[in-house]
Amino acid sequence: MESDFGTDTGTGTDAGTDTDVVVAGGGPVGLMLACELRLGGARVVLVERRTDVDPTIKAGSINTPTAEAFHRRGMLPAIAEVQQRALEQFRNFMRDRPGGPPAGGPPRTPPKFAAHFGGIMLDGALLDESDPDFAHAGPASEVGLVPQQDIERLLAERAARLGVELLHGVELTGFDAGEEGVEVRTAPVGGGPDRRIRAHWLVGCDGGRSTVRKLAGFAFPGTDPSITGHQAVVTMTGAEALKTGWNHTDTGTYVHGPVPGRVLTVEFDGPPADREAPVTAEELQKSLRHVTGSADVTVTGVHTATRFTDNARQASDYRSGRVLLAGDAAHVHSPFGGQGLNLGIGDAVNLGWKLAAVVRGGAPEGLLDSYTAERHPIGAWVLRWTRAQIALMRPDPASRALRGVVGDLTATTTGTTYFVKKVSGVWQRYDLPGAHPLVGRSAPDLELADGRRLADLMHDGRALLLDLAGDAGDAGVAAVADGYGDRVRVVTAAGPAGAAPAALLVRPDGCTAWAVDADGDRERALRELAGALTRWFGSPGPAGA
Repeated sequence: MESDFGTDTGTGTDAGTDTDVVVAGGGPVGLMLACELRLGGARVVLVERRTDVDPTIKAGSINTPTAEAFHRRGMLPAIAEVQQRALEQFRNFMRDRPGGPPAGGPPRTPPKFAAHFGGIMLDGALLDESDPDFAHAGPASEVGLVPQQDIERLLAERAARLGVELLHGVELTGFDAGEEGVEVRTAPVGGGPDRRIRAHWLVGCDGGRSTVRKLAGFAFPGTDPSITGHQAVVTMTGAEALKTGWNHTDTGTYVHGPVPGRVLTVEFDGPPADREAPVTAEELQKSLRHVTGSADVTVTGVHTATRFTDNARQASDYRSGRVLLAGDAAHVHSPFGGQGLNLGIGDAVNLGWKLAAVVRGGAPEGLLDSYTAERHPIGAWVLRWTRAQIALMRPDPASRALRGVVGDLTATTTGTTYFVKKVSGVWQRYDLPGAHPLVGRSAPDLELADGRRLADLMHDGRALLLDLAGDAGDAGVAAVADGYGDRVRVVTAAGPAGAAPAALLVRPDGCTAWAVDADGDRERALRELAGALTRWFGSPGPAGA
């Protein structure tokens, strides 16, 4: 079989392996990837050294592409429930603050802000919500405040249901990669018999200090750290002296809230002397007092704490033979703007269906080249975006002057809308062949005449060819897709009222691969559809034929 990516190498499942893919790392990215691989028909073993969800405070929100990914897999109701609990926690925190709502009064709701840029809050009241880039996400646009730990728990439950072999308390100690596959060496954390796992592929989702990346020899260029940051949930006295939200002082930056005891500090006088040392109450107290200028703050207990920097690096390529990288293993940066989790989930949904197709024999290995080609530019943008925020947050006079200029810009509708579009991820687009403006963009979550939404048709992880011509459909569209079997789901339905494409082809990751309007050149559109089907899903006929 041939496609635009080359000739199929026939790397389907065989008896010479224990599994198709080993995923190293069981955080949200590794779990999401494992789920996507299972939906695509691949056997998966996931290796994770932890035995439970990491309690360390991490990302507390998701962007639009991440919410859309969960929506397309039927996870949105559970995500919305988690968000509701997070909102209640915020209200309780604000109720207990000085000046909070009186007992028995209406609860205070979170302020309407969309995000922040370097601690400059973006006022949601200034957002131009009529901008067309915000119009396509459907119900996914209603979720955002979702803690990372809850996402990890939901994904772990989903992975288990889908049949992923989850090895907790086990770490990858080494591997040998050849042309035909990878032999992965693992060992229980704390001692025990080693296990060797033979697989076709290995994917490192094992974080910024990735063992997989280091052992495979991936180039990892970037910039060295220049700050020391702390994020923690603590018990303390003197908290009433701290302002809530983002605060910038002559000695750094601090954040208090939005959950009880949560603090973040940033000092701009160099990286920590020992990044790996345990974070102590004394260290957090010293940083808080230094940055806030309040000697009255005393940390009496630490529930969870982490130390971070602005180290910013990105693998030059996300694939080296049979070894691939995703998430923080492929790119690291400061946490400002909460981009890391979202970037990693995007990697997982982009790679998952492609690698599963290669494993199944339904696509040649060359399809994997599109993974780096599509995801690397977005990763590079995130590194630039986080570096810009560090420059804006520094307490020196030049940075403060720049901060004033940017603050003036964000105080306008145009400025707020620009920044929110960037932070929310609605700007993201892959450079794919095709003239229709939807090609390369996230598919709009169209509401069909029968009440279903486009996302409802993608729970099984297959590609979707949606013909909106009504019950009769367009025989030409169906004919072009004939022979793709379980690789492409063809659905004919009446479309929504108003402007919409007449038909569109959506990849399993939600990216629009082809679209045509009702008044488009039909013959040309059908030729382009045939080309898109071949490009992404090979030739018609049984997978692997």
